[in-house]
Amino acid sequence: MIDKLLKIRTEYEEISRKMGDPAVASDPKAFRDLAKKEKHLRSIVELIGRYEKCLKNIEESDAMLQTEKDPEMLTMAKDELTRSRIERTALEEELKVALLPKDPNDDKSVIMEIRAGAGGDEAALFAAEVSRMYMRYAEKKGYKIAVIDRSESGPNGLKEVIFKIDGQGAYSQFKYESGVHRVQRVPETEAQGRIHTSTITVAVLPEAEEVDIEIRAQDLRIDKFRSSGPGGQNVNKTESAVRITHLPTGIAVASQTERSQIQNKIIAMEVLRSKLYQIEEDRLSKERGDMRLGQVGSGERNEKIRTYNFPQDRLTDHRIHQSWSNLPGIMEGDIQDVIDKLNLDDQSKKLAAISK
Repeated sequence: MIDKLLKIRTEYEEISRKMGDPAVASDPKAFRDLAKKEKHLRSIVELIGRYEKCLKNIEESDAMLQTEKDPEMLTMAKDELTRSRIERTALEEELKVALLPKDPNDDKSVIMEIRAGAGGDEAALFAAEVSRMYMRYAEKKGYKIAVIDRSESGPNGLKEVIFKIDGQGAYSQFKYESGVHRVQRVPETEAQGRIHTSTITVAVLPEAEEVDIEIRAQDLRIDKFRSSGPGGQNVNKTESAVRITHLPTGIAVASQTERSQIQNKIIAMEVLRSKLYQIEEDRLSKERGDMRLGQVGSGERNEKIRTYNFPQDRLTDHRIHQSWSNLPGIMEGDIQDVIDKLNLDDQSKKLAAISK
């Protein structure tokens, strides 16, 4: 591990030097990529500094035990040696985690798509509740939320909702949420008290910037239409909504939440760019033979990842075989422990794979 740490320090110094090069500074993509690497490596280099200081303390304390005669000084040296050895073990574990390959999308904002699946009105109601859960959690993290498109079903349900969660590190928090979410409970309309099972699908896309993927204008068809749903006097009077179709893939995205047609077009392009970026990411992952989201699951929409059992007040994540109680609190956005456990499981499996 020492050799790897020395290489990282050398790489960090080289990147810092390159960032001062005017030729690199004039290339936005090159500079942005270097800045990301520099930020990631900086935290590891700081950790290396703490580790080296700890090793030095162990060496000095051990030397003192060999030469010191004063009982009080010997006691101090023993205590320092014990403390430093404990710290060394903890730092070595931190370094192992820090040296794991970093997901290049972790620092990005995300676009989330939630759709009602099997279960009719109950699925639509649950889609609305889960989208609210994620928005509450995002608010607690200090992220910004913007609804891009939504299709309502009944007074409180949603057939589909697409929204952006904007904030550094958002993808690292939400990336494990892709897949099928299942709910088990007695619907309000159920007269005989029978438990129904419904499903929704959740897709999490890392936001792609213009430098991440190129979209040719000739590959796009842009349609304008009248907005529907909330929006005040402007709704249904002007064609402010925009639908963009990417002709080579057939992917179509729409935005109708803004009054400005220009703003809706910008938002729709963001979603399209992220979808195309995800397609390319998945293609590369298959070529490498790995899984885009690491060890906890591939995030495919047909993969049942979680069950919300309301009669038993239990949320179960099937990928890590772990359950939580307090569903009312979870539905209010208290999902940090769930996300932390998924991240820890992913790290543990990657560390175990490296150790083989």
